[in-house]
Amino acid sequence: MGKNPRAGRTAVTQTREDPGTEPPAATEPRDPEEIQREIEETRRELGETVEAFVHKTDVKAQAKRKVAETKASVAEKREELLGKAKETSPDSAATAVAGASQKAGENPLPLAAAGAFAFGFLAGRFTKR
Repeated sequence: MGKNPRAGRTAVTQTREDPGTEPPAATEPRDPEEIQREIEETRRELGETVEAFVHKTDVKAQAKRKVAETKASVAEKREELLGKAKETSPDSAATAVAGASQKAGENPLPLAAAGAFAFGFLAGRFTKR
């Protein structure tokens, strides 16, 4: 019970190699300029990866962007509503009243009939009291 289960075993060292790649041969000399180009390319790729990671994890910038999008959406809706309000503003109501007055002046009979009916209705209501 007090024995160490690993006692008496020999250590086995395993190496994990990617089966699709072979280590570069030590006997092949490589061009220093080629090595430098590979290093620069790797640095550039690493820089892009880090920049993308920082951008993705920057909560403050994401919140600011969302606020800006929301402000733009609200401003757009506001302009849309103001446009609709201007279409139905008192100016257009005054135009409608002017149009109705003009039509009443051209054809006074319906207006006179409506006025007489309203007068009779109100007179009947007041006399019953």
